[in-house]
Order: sequence, then structure tokens, then C-alpha cells
Amino acid sequence: MSRLAQGEVPVSVLAQPFNMALPSFAQHIKVLEESGLIASEKRGRSRWCRLVRPRFEEAAEWMEAERRRWVDRLDRLETYLDRQEKDDDA
Repeated sequence: MSRLAQGEVPVSVLAQPFNMALPSFAQHIKVLEESGLIASEKRGRSRWCRLVRPRFEEAAEWMEAERRRWVDRLDRLETYLDRQEKDDDA
């Protein structure tokens, strides 16, 4: 995803840093494409991928909302546990 944020690139270039066969890597690309996070197209003998920014931003917003929700929950849990500890000490 970081590499795609820089611009379009062939799948073979995306796969280079990873220790996996190209067909296996293509399965990962397929999942990202089905989720709408990336788009790809065949150009000659290569498949080129690009980031679908609106969908990626939507996913990032959802993840941030979930992060805030869990931080709030953990803060409430910490408060509850602090109260329990004080009650046990009393």
C-alpha cells in the first residue's frame, strides 16, 4: 500500500520485496482489488496496480473511528480496575 501511494506500479515490482511466488502474491492483490482498495489493469504482459484513494481514505476513517472507540473502552476499563483496586485496599 505504501508503494502504491507513490503511484501506479506493475505487480512484479510490488512483489519484489516479498519472499513469495508471484501467483501467491497475485492472490493478495486480488483480495485488495475485491475490497476496492486498489484497481489493476493489464498493460501488455504486465498487470499494473493503483491505489483507489477515496476507498482507502474511507477505510482509514473507519479504522480511526474504531481506534478511538477502543481507546475509550480501554480508558473506561482502566478506571474500573483502578476503582476495584481501591475498594480492595479499603
